[in-house]
Amino acid sequence: MAAFRLALCQINPTVGDVGGNVARVLAGLDQARRVGADLVVFPEMVVSGYPPEDLLLKSDFLDACMAGARRIAGKARGLTAVFGCPWFEDDLINAAIVAHDGAVAGITAKRYLPNYGVFDENRYFATGRGSAVYDRDGFIFGVSVCEDIWYPGGPPAEQAHGGGAKLLVNISASPYHRGKGAGRERMLSTRASDNSAYVAYANMVGGQDELVFDGHSVIFGPDGGLVARGRQFAEDMVVCDLDPGLPRRQRLLDPRCRKWEPQLEHCPRRVPLPHVADSVRAPLDPPALPPLLGEVEEVYRALVLCTGDYVKKSGFGGVCIGLSGGIDSSLTAVIAADALGPENVLGVAMPTRYSSDDSLEDAQELAEKLGITFHVAAIEDIFKAFLGTLSPLFGDRPFDVTEENLQPRIRGTLLMALSNKFGRLVLTTGNKSEVGVGYSTLYGDTAGGFSVIKDVPKTLVYALSRWRNEQAGTDLVPARVLVKPPTAELRPDQKDSDSLPEYDALDPVLAAYVERGLSPAAMKAAGMDAAVVDRVTRLVDRNEYKRRQSPPGPKITPRAFGKDWRLPIVNRYDPHKNGD
Repeated sequence: MAAFRLALCQINPTVGDVGGNVARVLAGLDQARRVGADLVVFPEMVVSGYPPEDLLLKSDFLDACMAGARRIAGKARGLTAVFGCPWFEDDLINAAIVAHDGAVAGITAKRYLPNYGVFDENRYFATGRGSAVYDRDGFIFGVSVCEDIWYPGGPPAEQAHGGGAKLLVNISASPYHRGKGAGRERMLSTRASDNSAYVAYANMVGGQDELVFDGHSVIFGPDGGLVARGRQFAEDMVVCDLDPGLPRRQRLLDPRCRKWEPQLEHCPRRVPLPHVADSVRAPLDPPALPPLLGEVEEVYRALVLCTGDYVKKSGFGGVCIGLSGGIDSSLTAVIAADALGPENVLGVAMPTRYSSDDSLEDAQELAEKLGITFHVAAIEDIFKAFLGTLSPLFGDRPFDVTEENLQPRIRGTLLMALSNKFGRLVLTTGNKSEVGVGYSTLYGDTAGGFSVIKDVPKTLVYALSRWRNEQAGTDLVPARVLVKPPTAELRPDQKDSDSLPEYDALDPVLAAYVERGLSPAAMKAAGMDAAVVDRVTRLVDRNEYKRRQSPPGPKITPRAFGKDWRLPIVNRYDPHKNGD
């Protein structure tokens, strides 16, 4: 049998933009035909975008999605296509649609519905039942949806053991967090090896609300070896020729296959696909394997992608940022310039009597090197007016955090005014270390629409800045910013360390407490400084309300702050536009 040509098409859909998403899939079909693909695979829920959340409760939205899916199926001439779409017949399911030569050949419902972390699928979807395999001229493949492949005995195992599948296709919308890509590869390699079958995993790419999808689609061989890998954080098509005889040879060599005991009630039904005339095509060279990004670069690419998509998908033409001359606002500006282009970034310095000349110089140097628009709007007179108005009310009470907080609140007001006037989204600049312990000002530096580094600890902020400078071959983030002590400059000679432990001590406690779920006692037993542990955990517990008032921002860790946070729905659904 000739080689079976497989294409994985990782694309960037937008929640609610059914027409735009369908157009992207159709473009992928055309590209797959040009490379002579027998089968092309798209991500989970690609027609609706992911996560569509309460849009799934709108009948007209579901009708638009299903009409879009039928349109895609009708255009799948000369090949087989697998793609994700919400589908309603007897109930609503998270579906993988199998289209073949211009018609829908089958629909598979997701069985393992995740309901943890950022997922809430049990609220919307019915649990899938049964499974199917598809026979294309003797090459049998099974289809599953995202979570279904994470369980050893799930639908892919049934398709291989009971259905004879040589290829296990999984469509996915798997959000990124640090280190997840390498872990996914280990899991998928195990699934391929355990089932002596090819595994093809097509993942979504792009930012949606606080989630970022990393792409990173992969193909593993029946021995668990990596065959092909898509790019991370970029749209891509992975094309590979599969040897149809390899799974059988691997099963003959693997004694574990003798122990397969498929249960009759879980045996997939077999769907024959009509023969499609073979096209003349040249053999492919083995695909190149792009190396996995390093840990720091991976995070940086995630932040750039999610920031750019949030701004664009929300319909904004640009952003504005308060530039203090510090490390956090500097990194936020660099990410914004990379994500949107420097012409779409406005930086504003807003000094008071406590702002140093060094800080203003550093903000200006940063803006010049990035090529962004830069303005200085001194707020000393506004600050004086506030103090004058409040003086009779304050009486003889001494200067304290009240007067400090007036300054960021003035800055927040000005930035929001610029946002209203010029249609620019305000990016806030607080990092995870500050947000976690409440070292911020409500209605001040938390005022804005998107918090780029909200889930980035301070120590990583420095690492990201140094990495970006290395890539640029110049100090985009000024050298002085990287070495001066962090300060909010809200009172004379202020430093962050006056109010917080040093970040080198604070960040490990934050990671242990929030991301790993360790108790204070466990952290102390592991050798962490007891005083720092007590201080940081008390601050984290006390500041839950303040964290909830901060804007959304990219999630880059397995467990971010918040016990029951809900994603905002930023979507482009228009029932008049998408009703095709």
